Amino acid sequence: MRNLIAYFIKYHVAVNVFILALTIFGIVGALSLKSSFFPLSDSKNIFINVTYPGASPQEVEEGIVLKIEDNLKGLEGVDRITSTSRENSGSINVEIEKGRDIDFMLLQVKNAVDRVPTFPTGMEPLIVSKLEAVRPTISFAISGQNIPLATLKQIGRQIEDDIRAIEGISQIEITGFPLEEIEIAVNEDKLLAYNISFAEVARAVGNANILVTGGNIKTDAEEYLIRANNRAYYGDELSNIIVKADVSGQTVRLKDVAQIRDRFAESPNASYFNGNLSVNTTITSTNTEDLIGSAQKVKEYIADFNQKYDNVQLSVVSDQSTTLIQRTELLTSNAIMGILLVLIFLSLFLNTRLAFWVAFGLPLSFLGMFIFAGFFDVTINVLSLFGMIIVIGILVDDGIVIAENIYQHYEKGKSPVQAAIDGTMEVIPPIVSAIITTLLAFSIFLFLDGRIGEFFSEVSVIVMLTLAVSLVEALLILPAHLAHSKALQPLDTKPKKGIAKAFAKLRVINQFGDRMMAWMRDRLYSPALHFAMQHKILTLAFFASALIITFGSIGGGIIRTAFFPRVASDRVQVELLMPNGTNEKITDSIISLIEEKSFIVNEELTEQYLKGTDKILFENVIKNVGPGSSTATLTINLLPGEERPDAIVSELITDRLRELVGPVIGAESVIYGSGGNFGGDPVSVSLLGNNIQELKAAKAELKTAMLNNAALKDVADNDPAGIKEIRLQLKENAYLLGLDLRSIM
Repeated sequence: MRNLIAYFIKYHVAVNVFILALTIFGIVGALSLKSSFFPLSDSKNIFINVTYPGASPQEVEEGIVLKIEDNLKGLEGVDRITSTSRENSGSINVEIEKGRDIDFMLLQVKNAVDRVPTFPTGMEPLIVSKLEAVRPTISFAISGQNIPLATLKQIGRQIEDDIRAIEGISQIEITGFPLEEIEIAVNEDKLLAYNISFAEVARAVGNANILVTGGNIKTDAEEYLIRANNRAYYGDELSNIIVKADVSGQTVRLKDVAQIRDRFAESPNASYFNGNLSVNTTITSTNTEDLIGSAQKVKEYIADFNQKYDNVQLSVVSDQSTTLIQRTELLTSNAIMGILLVLIFLSLFLNTRLAFWVAFGLPLSFLGMFIFAGFFDVTINVLSLFGMIIVIGILVDDGIVIAENIYQHYEKGKSPVQAAIDGTMEVIPPIVSAIITTLLAFSIFLFLDGRIGEFFSEVSVIVMLTLAVSLVEALLILPAHLAHSKALQPLDTKPKKGIAKAFAKLRVINQFGDRMMAWMRDRLYSPALHFAMQHKILTLAFFASALIITFGSIGGGIIRTAFFPRVASDRVQVELLMPNGTNEKITDSIISLIEEKSFIVNEELTEQYLKGTDKILFENVIKNVGPGSSTATLTINLLPGEERPDAIVSELITDRLRELVGPVIGAESVIYGSGGNFGGDPVSVSLLGNNIQELKAAKAELKTAMLNNAALKDVADNDPAGIKEIRLQLKENAYLLGLDLRSIM
């Protein structure tokens, strides 16, 4: 090691070449890193979607789900299977073990599903697919004053095509409207007048509205394909379908017996942005796409669109890149602050030039880390940036120790080169030991399974790479710089000018720092150390008592604990769940009432905390009814945390909103979410069993106990009551008339 250090000191040009290479490749590596909100992870879930129109949850479970689960049991590579059975549909989620090939497991699951001998008649084809790893990037609402939903949808489809054409964006979803359908309302009186049955009308539409190929015809010259292309996509195109014709030439067309119109399906799915109908557009990023770049391109498109049109506006609802950019700015400011603090304090106690070369190692360590980060699939995300912020405070420790020790050897009369070699060699064992212990501490995250291991492993990689590069920099580059620095040169008594004069004046500060350090050493540290050495048992008892008090404070609740700290949120979301089968008008009326109360909360808190400013606490309010008639949500986006007083937290808004709304009679659950629950809900209980009745009884008992606990709120479960049923049972006279249940149904 001594020879290697001596080589770099002797040939300092090699050091400069090494630094230049670190800088160039580090910048290239940093620019090549993609950005994402959280660390990237490959998909390990396979989803089986079941659709069985008209079936109850019990029929879906017994007829389909249990059969599939039986075939999946014992399948090698499967970690866990969970399923949900609902009205008309069901889903099965298959989680595969870590390290398994998702594509191979998808084939295995498909083979297992195909081995099920029979499924109920009327079930739609199963969809077996892997859940692609996509992450929210940015979402915006398309809205305007008194614009019909059909027009908004048409605009949304055009915007979708425009954004999909932007390079680097592939995942776009348009929501906020039901499916479109063509309604054919048959007039019973006209059917009787033309002597036509309903079945004849349905058959005529089905036979005419087709797109099929009927073979081909070969001639001596060429070949022709026979095709019937009469598929209609709008109601007007169906009006002239001939329902009935006779030999006299009389024809009855569809428009003669029915009213045809384009409309949305009856299943509610509507969105409102600040009280106006809206359509929502959500852009997500895959593992190969850059979050910040995608969000920036979408925001540029939004700005251009809003400049062109006045009646329709695009409003950003959620932007994940904002948090990422803020973390990056925080990292940059912390790095600059760290460099300045190193320069100031080392200049105070050692030498300004010495401080400069120690601080110089900080950006070099990060540049070196960026070279290797891409090989470990690291992205710029909130956790990798968190790791960079953590490591800033550790980076300069080894450099400070080495620089101070080199300076001490120089003060003993050694030459700069010899002082650099001896000073570095003397502290290599403690420096390497300190770095290794830190690396071992952070390497724990690499061995954790599950979501925690996937997320925080990037923190470990960032810290370990940066510390490894900083160790190389401190042992090879720093001594080479100090050996040729004027910090290790005799004082020049000649008059100085410019920068040299400024450095000369800083030596006065060095002298003051030396006196202050000597005073602290002789008056504070030395007496305290002497007392501790003279009273060893008392010193040990003091620290042991402090440790016991700390554990007692945690056990007694004085120091509270949490798996994850609660992060302040800029969003409040109210989730309303009504019993299945509830009319959408009732659901809409309740969520609209909550929306009205939210406007009152906005006025109250704006008046109380933001009076005298032109700011409004709520940036926007989005109301969603559906999908389905029994669910609705209300999303409130607040002013960013840095633009509102610290007293305004999301819990303050949810508590006041809950107070104004009061109890909602007849609702399955009303959850006032205030965000910040990373890692899951504070309390979550899972009940397992084979008897559904026992599970329901246990759920009801547990839910009652939790509702009676004053420390808990927003208690909900994922076992809602099904749609109410009307069960038919035929009388004996029905069979005498030739009827049975099948013909009645």
